[in-house]
Amino acid sequence: MIVYEATKQEFLEDVFHDELVNNICSNYTSKIGKINEREVRSWDNSMQYMYRVLSDQEIPSDAGVAIEFKIPHTSRRVDFLISGKDGEKNSIVIVELKQWESVEVIRGKEAIVKTAMNRGLVETTHPSYQAWSYASLIKDYNENAQNAEMELYPCAYLHNYLNQGEGDPLTDPVYDYYIEQAPVFVKGQAKKLRDFIKRYIQVGDNKENLYKIENGRIRPSKSLQDSLNQMLKGNDEFVMIDDQKVVYEEAIHLAKEALRTNTKQVLVVQGGPGTGKSVLAINLLVHLTNLSMVCQYVTKNAAPRNIYSTKLKKDFKKGHIDNLFKGSGSYFDAPRDELDALIVDEAHRLNLKSGMFQHLGENQTKEIIEASKFSIFFIDERQRVTLKDHGSLKEIERFAKGNNAPLTIMNLESQFRCSGSDGYLAWLDDVLHIRTTANANYIGSQYDFRVFNDPNELRNEIERKNANNKSRMVAGYCWNWDKEGKSNTDYHDIVLDEYDFKMSWNLDNSATWAIDVDSVKEAGCIHTCQGLEFEYVGVIIGDDMRYEDGRVITDYTERAKTDSSLKGIKKMMKEDPERAEKVADEIIRNTYRTLMTRGQKGCYVYCTDPELGQYLRERFEESSREYDGNEFFRDVSMVAEGKADYKY
Repeated sequence: MIVYEATKQEFLEDVFHDELVNNICSNYTSKIGKINEREVRSWDNSMQYMYRVLSDQEIPSDAGVAIEFKIPHTSRRVDFLISGKDGEKNSIVIVELKQWESVEVIRGKEAIVKTAMNRGLVETTHPSYQAWSYASLIKDYNENAQNAEMELYPCAYLHNYLNQGEGDPLTDPVYDYYIEQAPVFVKGQAKKLRDFIKRYIQVGDNKENLYKIENGRIRPSKSLQDSLNQMLKGNDEFVMIDDQKVVYEEAIHLAKEALRTNTKQVLVVQGGPGTGKSVLAINLLVHLTNLSMVCQYVTKNAAPRNIYSTKLKKDFKKGHIDNLFKGSGSYFDAPRDELDALIVDEAHRLNLKSGMFQHLGENQTKEIIEASKFSIFFIDERQRVTLKDHGSLKEIERFAKGNNAPLTIMNLESQFRCSGSDGYLAWLDDVLHIRTTANANYIGSQYDFRVFNDPNELRNEIERKNANNKSRMVAGYCWNWDKEGKSNTDYHDIVLDEYDFKMSWNLDNSATWAIDVDSVKEAGCIHTCQGLEFEYVGVIIGDDMRYEDGRVITDYTERAKTDSSLKGIKKMMKEDPERAEKVADEIIRNTYRTLMTRGQKGCYVYCTDPELGQYLRERFEESSREYDGNEFFRDVSMVAEGKADYKY
């Protein structure tokens, strides 16, 4: 979708007569919706600069000009396009416009800078990366761009930015790859930008290429498919086994059936922690894309999206596959059947509505089913951990029926986490009083579970286990995540004075805390580790879970003020206290169940409530006494030093 479209001559006349911004605003309102006032000011400013750049007789008067081209299936909009021909070849120049005046280099993160935006300093992608990624997206998904011998030439223009000469952070060598793909021009370099445009737009096309771009059939390119195949090939983290393969084949069959019969299909896959839901989801994403289906992986939480996209592409450059990973709020205004397949991981975390203030759309489950011909939901309802978590089998059934979509329900049983121990999961449910199970006193495998008396010893042990960067500390959200320390690992949010224990929450500038080097020194919370796994996990259980009068109790009042998981619970307490107590209790128990099932090989625990720690010891000892022998062994040194109880 293009908001404004004209020839170069028409564009120059609109700017000269002060009609351009009014035309953009009018079209924007009818095609997209409400306009941000900052965007209007941005157009008014930036288009004056583009007027000067294009005021050259050597740039054909009938070259096409487009402003605000929304790339299909994304929320991304290209600022400025110029279309024509480079001799015989169709050409489009993409210009990313910025009003930035300064940037800071961010090292250790690919293509990221820091700049002033919205009255604060924020981290964002480098302008050259943005322009290059837009060109890649169009080439990856627009069939006309793939077949019409059309070349895309991206660049960035920061018309307010003064060149700082040698050592300029904007052109720091760390950004060389993307600057080579998409040159960056700054204040005083209008002629260089003009020459760049003239190199590729030598003959006008009367907007013909813009029409092809706007109306091209959306299909993943062969190059994207080949890239995904190469990424997945030999990547052991995404190998499927056992019942994953059964679900995989059924999902592919249903996706093909949806396209063949033009009938929606909905698949629900139920499975507990560690049953391989995410591995299966990634394999389906790659395979369905290879079948030329427009497919996206969807989660509410950004952490799983960022981790899995990073793990998948490994040494590949950013951009190519980023558009395959989306937030659950991306479909509130999507046209019906816009996508071939949507793969929803952690479907229990879906919100009711979308947007920052949850005011957009009607229901995320409904929107996903309606936006796609085939939708698959991976769900574990015992991992709902906030008041806003609205995803459920009942909701999926309701909206599948409302769309006349056949519903298939399958289960993943094989356990790949907790050393393959279904026994540990059942034992933990019983111990946390989530449900009564037959495994009240049995774990049944060589899973390394320990209860620590000192949080420092717990942390030390996790750091010792982190030789391959696959162990992490996590905690219940009982300590505030202070704004002033969000980017400083030396700022200590979690403080336990009795043990002189201090630790920072994970930093806000990291989307990949779970795999970042040195992040073992920061504690993750439910929001940064759900849907992910480690080899060993160290869990600090805060005062929101205690042991009193012979039972495990929860206390929502001990949650941190900065935690939004239980936002709205006080109002609910006044309106329906019985329901509120039940919901808050379920969320807290589910939170610790989720945290304590992140470890593949082991889970180490420290409780701020000594009685709860003693209860966990006693339950553990009961299972050890009843099933002692070959099933278990004791870590004599740890027990003798009083640092931990039994290990098995």
